[in-house]
Amino acid sequence: MPATEEDLLPHYPFSDRGDRLAPELRDLQRRCPVARVRTNAGGEAWLVTGYEPAQHVLRERKFARSALAGPDGPTQDAPILAPELLDAMGYLQRAGLRDEVLKALGRAQPCLPAEWVAQVTREGLDAMVEAGGPGDLQHHFAEWVAARCMCRTLGLPFEDRHWLAERADLDLTMVTPTNEELARNWEELRLYMHQHITARPAEPRGLLDRLADLNDRRRGLDDKQLSNIAALLFVTSYEDFASFLGVAAVHLLQYPEVIDGLRARPDTMPQCVEELLRHGVVLGNAIPRFVTQDDKLGDVSVKEGDLILLSLDAVNYDPDAFPRPGSFDPARSPNPHLRFGYGRHHCPGAHLVRRQSETAFATLLEHLPGIRLAVPADEVPWVPNRMAIMPAAVPVMW
Repeated sequence: MPATEEDLLPHYPFSDRGDRLAPELRDLQRRCPVARVRTNAGGEAWLVTGYEPAQHVLRERKFARSALAGPDGPTQDAPILAPELLDAMGYLQRAGLRDEVLKALGRAQPCLPAEWVAQVTREGLDAMVEAGGPGDLQHHFAEWVAARCMCRTLGLPFEDRHWLAERADLDLTMVTPTNEELARNWEELRLYMHQHITARPAEPRGLLDRLADLNDRRRGLDDKQLSNIAALLFVTSYEDFASFLGVAAVHLLQYPEVIDGLRARPDTMPQCVEELLRHGVVLGNAIPRFVTQDDKLGDVSVKEGDLILLSLDAVNYDPDAFPRPGSFDPARSPNPHLRFGYGRHHCPGAHLVRRQSETAFATLLEHLPGIRLAVPADEVPWVPNRMAIMPAAVPVMW
């Protein structure tokens, strides 16, 4: 039987690697920046790799995220276990809790002073050095800093980080043995958060306790919704931060001249971090949106009910928006990358990632002046089937 057009659709995602953009994405961006693909869940979707159509999707309300949480909504990977997991900020806003989250993750970040972040970064690096080389920068830098920062911000005990990380890792695996295993894993994480919040002391330990105190007065969320959102805050914040730090470390260590420049001009670190955010490949899947009203994306007509997938990795390599997009340029200006979304769909954790990454990388370069990859960059191993791309290890010497 001859293959149908549907059978020939490319299966997205295309790669598990964070050190380079998948060639399939480059090809689609050049030929068809809004292209039909097949998802891990077996359905069809429109994959957007062009900068301008991605901005349009993020700007227009007719492309919704919350609608994907419905019982009949399309999925790109695993099923959605609760509607608040796809529209957490909407639920928090309606419950009067959104401002508390934005304050904790915003510009000031009172829980994460730079001196504290620098100190915990040094602690992780010292543990790596003590263990002997080659060391693993993913474990002793990326995951260490991300776990310390998020446990402190949320008020979770740092000694639980391994248990929490294991469940977060499974939740962000795109291919799981069964949906039952995924649901059981999430329920363990949700119950942990419920017990943590329920047993909170009079003095809040962090953001989760403050949210629970506010919710007790307003009752905008039921207990299950609140514990689901608490679990989501840890999973997304920890995993995305650890992913970015690991991927960015692999990229930065390939450019000793950039490292020399950062040591000579530490004030240029924020601009370098912006380019690491643009240049790094961190999305194992894509940002989903649901079409609620027929529209046009470039030359393509999309219909109500269609699933849209935004590859922000590819979008940040669009030559129409970024001259020489394949080149790593720490002095790039302007640098209007869409790593954290656009407009009203801007990631609330953007300030945290930017600020703490600047401190962590500055501390890394100062504390270990001889830091370098212990293997060629193309031999760095990557964890397969991850929604947030993650190095399995970043082997280094110093």
